[in-house]
Amino acid sequence: MTKTHESDVAFIKALAELLRENDLSELEVSREYGEDDALNVRVARQMTAAPAPVYHAAPAAPAAAPAPAAASAAPQEDPAQDPGAVTSPMVGTAYMSSEPGSAPFVQVGDTVSEGQTIMIVEAMKTMNQIPSPRAGTVKRILVEDGAAVEFGAPLVILG
Repeated sequence: MTKTHESDVAFIKALAELLRENDLSELEVSREYGEDDALNVRVARQMTAAPAPVYHAAPAAPAAAPAPAAASAAPQEDPAQDPGAVTSPMVGTAYMSSEPGSAPFVQVGDTVSEGQTIMIVEAMKTMNQIPSPRAGTVKRILVEDGAAVEFGAPLVILG
């Protein structure tokens, strides 16, 4: 910011309030005033996680044999760590189609090409198309239509 504008303080306060009201963790905005005069603001807050509940197991009766599913159950892996994960580039609301009632951009099993729109993330009343970073097949869709997403949240798994 090369000049101080009186409205900047009010603008930053409004961004902080928007962050709090919508339970967002981060918000970044650029404001252009003219040539060589702009305001770039990043407002973030530290989200504190609630302490995990502590459960005490009651003594169980001995089982005759472990269930087959329990013996082969593997811990759930984090979808964000999947090499085919497409993550959200911003905080916003995910939409699966261009408008309510229309066909979704992609469904599980669809083949997508690099650059093809797979969904939209709305941020600050702007619809941002999310392109496929590579060609592949949609293995999983991890968000629901109209769901809030955070920066870096996995949206889709491509195979």
